[in-house]
Amino acid sequence: MVTGATGFIGSYLVRALMKNRARVRIFVRSNSAQPDTELDVHVGDLENSASLLPACRSIDTVFHVAGFAHADNTPQTADHHWRINAEGSRRLLECAVEAGVKRFVFLSSVLAAGPGGPRCIDEEWPLLPLTPYGKAKRAAEQWVLDAGERHALHVVNLRPALVYGRGVKGNLQRLLSIAQRDEFPALPEGGKRSLIHVDDVVRAALLVAAHPAANRQTYILTDGHSYSSRAILNQTRLALGKPPPVWQIPELVLSFFAQLGDCMTGVKIGTMRFNSETLDKLLGWSWYCSDKIHRELGFQPARTLPEALPEMLDMSPNRY
Repeated sequence: MVTGATGFIGSYLVRALMKNRARVRIFVRSNSAQPDTELDVHVGDLENSASLLPACRSIDTVFHVAGFAHADNTPQTADHHWRINAEGSRRLLECAVEAGVKRFVFLSSVLAAGPGGPRCIDEEWPLLPLTPYGKAKRAAEQWVLDAGERHALHVVNLRPALVYGRGVKGNLQRLLSIAQRDEFPALPEGGKRSLIHVDDVVRAALLVAAHPAANRQTYILTDGHSYSSRAILNQTRLALGKPPPVWQIPELVLSFFAQLGDCMTGVKIGTMRFNSETLDKLLGWSWYCSDKIHRELGFQPARTLPEALPEMLDMSPNRY
C-alpha cells in the first residue's frame, strides 16, 4: 500500500510498483484523485484510524509517503505538521501492526536532522531539528523504529534531500521558473545543498523494503552531488540555451529585502514571498552525506540534476 499516492513522489512509486507487477493499494483522501482502474483504492484520512485499519488489512508492505509539506514554518502550521506528519504516522503504524503488515517504509526528510551549517551531515549528526516539519518527522521516525523493535516489523526510515524530477513542485519549481526570466540577476554563491532525483528515491524505497540489512535503519538519500542556488539557476539557463545572468545581486541587498519581508507580506521574488526564511533556502546550507546506504546496501543514485533539467523544463518538440 502507498499513502500519498497521488503526490509527486507517491505517483512515481505507484508506477514503479505496477511496472514490477505488484498488486497495489493506494490510500487517498479522494476517490476521484486516482482514475487507474488497476489500483485498489481506499479513501480515508491519516487523522481517522477507522479509515486506516481497513486499508492496512491484507497488505504485506506499507510505503508511507503522505504528509504535510511545502508550508512556511509558522505557528499557524506547526499544529498541522504535528497532527499529520507525526500523529498521523503513529496512527498508521498502529493500524499496520494490528492488521499484520510485515514491512513499513517511512518517507521522512533530511529536515528530521538538526541544522548543520557548512559541513556534510550524516545519520549520526547529534543535533535535533528546529522546524515544526522536522520535529514532526523526527518523532515519526522514532515511532517507526520503536514499532519495529516491539512487533518484529521490518521498518526503515528514508530521509531524502530536496527531490527533483519531472512534475516537481514547491520551492524548486519556483526557482526553476525564476531562472527562465532574462531580467533576473545571478545570486551570490551561497551554501551547498543536496538534492536527489525522484527516480532514485523510488529505487531506494523498493530496495530497503526488500533488503534484510535495511531493517530498523535510517538512511539519508542524495544524488551524491551538492549544488548552490546560483549553480542551479545557471544550469537551468544552460539547459534552456540561455547565457548566465550578466550581473549579480549583492548579498547585502538580499538581506535588506529579507528583513523587510519579515515585517511586510508583499515582498516577493517572482511568486515567492521573500523573507529571512526564503533567503536561508536560497543561500543557506543543506548539505548531506548518503554514504551509509551505499556502504550497507550497495545503493548508487543514477540521476543528476544537470541531465534531468531538460525533462523538468519539458523541453520536448511540442513544448511551445
